[in-house]
Amino acid sequence: MATRTAERARDDTRLALLFILPALIGFVVFLLWPTIRGVYLSFTRFNLLTPARWSGLDNYTRMVQDPVFWNAMGVTVYYVVVNIAIQTALAMVIAVLMQRLTRRTWLRGLVLTPYLVSNVVAALVFLWILDYQLGIGNRVLELIGLDRIAFLADSGWVIPTMALINVWRHVGYTALLIFAGLQTIPETLYEAARVDGANEVRMFRRITLPLLRPVMAVVLIVTVVGSFQVFDTVAITTRGGPVDSSRVLQFYIYEAAFSRFQFGYASAMSVALLAVLVVITFVQYRLTRAGTSDLAGGG
Repeated sequence: MATRTAERARDDTRLALLFILPALIGFVVFLLWPTIRGVYLSFTRFNLLTPARWSGLDNYTRMVQDPVFWNAMGVTVYYVVVNIAIQTALAMVIAVLMQRLTRRTWLRGLVLTPYLVSNVVAALVFLWILDYQLGIGNRVLELIGLDRIAFLADSGWVIPTMALINVWRHVGYTALLIFAGLQTIPETLYEAARVDGANEVRMFRRITLPLLRPVMAVVLIVTVVGSFQVFDTVAITTRGGPVDSSRVLQFYIYEAAFSRFQFGYASAMSVALLAVLVVITFVQYRLTRAGTSDLAGGG
């Protein structure tokens, strides 16, 4: 009997490894190996035409002294702050409204619809809508008595505009993540609060927000990491203009690699971005105590 149990366990292990193998191969080929290769190339001079030559910390020294790199980093941080602030606030409002007013499945599908549109398509559509001369957006502004706005050609408007484009696309997905977190909060807590005379605002502050903290921590980590990697919208709409005001770090890395063939320097900037994301993720995780739940503690 013990022998049959041991054989069945071995068979299950082999079957599990067989199912895991395709994902493991994809992880090694498309993520792990490119990461290791990129870290190595960051210490070399490489332009595709000649073999990579070891250059030590030259690329990192150049990066620290490169004003365009620091401008790109600043523009990226500005974009992330605007995007995350607006997206999180809107997603929270949408999720709470779905939770408190209606939970119909078709509404969740409708909210998620923009997320099904690719970044490139969304950027192209808004490029036409917000065009200064022919865009319907500026036409609407004129009809209500306002002046036209160069949304994607004015240095003061370009980053908020791109942030709003991506908010439109991602806010539904973020709202559904928060909505899923709201489902884990027992309704009995709200019923007890109503008996005590608490209104909706107070219940949101004292019950919803504290118990939603682990979910919000994960949502913020995912959205911040994703926002730092913005590329498609910039590449389609402005290509870094006007005057570097929308040249985010991902686009600068792309230019260094595929316009100037400086793959070593582009790899160094990619490694620097990776390090920044690791630090931000670690700090967010610790500050938000994402691994603990007030609900579990209360139980």
